[in-house]
Amino acid sequence: MKKINFYICFGMVTVAAVSCKKNFLDRFPKTEVTKEVFFNNPQDLETYSNGFYGMQPVPYQDIESDNTSNYQAAGYVDGLVRGTVTPVTVGGWNNWGDLRRINFMLVNAGKAQGDAAAIRHFIGIAKYFRAMFYFSKLRDYSDVPWYGKPLATDDPDLYKGRDSRALIADSILADLNYAVENIKPDEGNRTRVTKWAALALLSRFGLYEGTFRKYHPEVNLTNEGKKFLERSVWASEQIMGSNRFTINNTGKGGEDYRALFCSATLNGVKEIIMWADYQQALGASNNTHTVLGYQWALSNSLAETYLMKDGTPFTAQPGYATKTLLEVLANRDPRMNETIASPGFSPNLDNKPYVIKPTIGGYDQVKFYPRLPSQRQGWDANYTALPIYRYAEVLLNLAEAKAELGTITATDLNNTVNLLRARVQMPAMTLTPAADPVLAAQYPGVASTLLLELRRERRVELACEGLRFSDLMRWKAGARLQDAQGGMYVPALGAMDVTGDGNPDIAILASPNDESPIAGLPEDVKKNLTKFHLKDAAGKDNNFYLSGGTKGRIMFTVDRDQPRTFVEPKYYYRPIPQTQTVLNPALKQIFGW
Repeated sequence: MKKINFYICFGMVTVAAVSCKKNFLDRFPKTEVTKEVFFNNPQDLETYSNGFYGMQPVPYQDIESDNTSNYQAAGYVDGLVRGTVTPVTVGGWNNWGDLRRINFMLVNAGKAQGDAAAIRHFIGIAKYFRAMFYFSKLRDYSDVPWYGKPLATDDPDLYKGRDSRALIADSILADLNYAVENIKPDEGNRTRVTKWAALALLSRFGLYEGTFRKYHPEVNLTNEGKKFLERSVWASEQIMGSNRFTINNTGKGGEDYRALFCSATLNGVKEIIMWADYQQALGASNNTHTVLGYQWALSNSLAETYLMKDGTPFTAQPGYATKTLLEVLANRDPRMNETIASPGFSPNLDNKPYVIKPTIGGYDQVKFYPRLPSQRQGWDANYTALPIYRYAEVLLNLAEAKAELGTITATDLNNTVNLLRARVQMPAMTLTPAADPVLAAQYPGVASTLLLELRRERRVELACEGLRFSDLMRWKAGARLQDAQGGMYVPALGAMDVTGDGNPDIAILASPNDESPIAGLPEDVKKNLTKFHLKDAAGKDNNFYLSGGTKGRIMFTVDRDQPRTFVEPKYYYRPIPQTQTVLNPALKQIFGW
């Protein structure tokens, strides 16, 4: 199959593909693909399907979740928990044109002539993207209209109501089953959709839908989730049994983990099932430098989740809640130091340590940050490869699905979770882990200590990869979104060493008018401090405060002044914008919206 760069402008591809057709410009619109002159052979199908790749999400943060302490630009979840999201104010529901493009290919692909396997391959790719489209809609809205064809403006189905969640989920499953059976396993450099990418999406979807049905009685499908969990297990085992993928473990511990998120290329990395290629020479770039100290940091809740290096919970340490930043980051699961900026981290590799920002919490994200200065050329001009599906997630999917089904064994743990722990030299998980009351309190109603530890493992291994919000929703753990997420603990106003070199780097002070906590410091030390104030010179609160007044955990005034609330089950479902329900009165809101 012809290899084309991951990001291709659909319009450019379309024009290039059809401009060579004899007299095309004389007979048909200049900027449209038409069924009369297109979809004649596998090459046409490939060219058209290349336009779908821009629909593929490539996340590198968990802003909309409890993994983030403070996001200084309001998002959907922020508005949701503060009660400002309504059908009048909400956005979304506006990408149905993507589905029409996919369906346009699917209804016309049957006229193609040539290699039958190649034709089925590209039909499978279209069905992969349709499944991905509807998976996103299912997560957001549950019941939505199912469209299996492109609609004309006079089609009565254009104004139909919601189809059931059961129909949508079964249709997604059918599309993925076709994709798995017909997309070729050819890998190349794994930037294209392959059989293995389709299996990875099936593994993810099956786990999502199976657990969502188990934990959400309001959808009346509680007893019908088993087949999805079993399909997730099957898909995961297909990938595992292929012997094409392994965990990236060269014996370098945290460095092996880090390499998955900030390398120039992921070509040849056997943990990677599918990835996005960003190269300056290809005109493809990302904006990953914004993860570090821009508009968010990671939460204390996430920081506390990482185990100690000996495998015991951090929250079992005496006085864990009042440990300073340097104490929190010491002697932990190495994945923590590859996710949160730690002592010794130097963005420009010049031995100048990074200084954290208390205004966003202090646990600044480094996972996905381009480590070489040459990879950071400016805004939306970063050149690092990003994973889309990796083998580690598939292993976690299998372990959790089997645990939910009650079929997991010690061998399963050794073939999944314990491979991830071995990479970073962490102790293995057993079938009967010790209870952690702090973890158990986060997920009330989950009695299994194994399931709780699998949720911990998933959170730390996949942190900042865009899956945390989805996990909270399927587990019916939305209450975690109403927790006011804090940052690091500050023992007292004044100067602090946050780089680990023994010298103070920052000072947290009551206001610019009161520097008494640092008055006794030498002048050369004071002039090198970065100062942060709880109030401005006029006495107005800044965006953060300390939970104990002059000491305590960094918290945020927005959470104090506009407390978070999560309304169940309403907030597990996104409202349809009122503009759409006015256009189509058959679309009805659900669960209180």
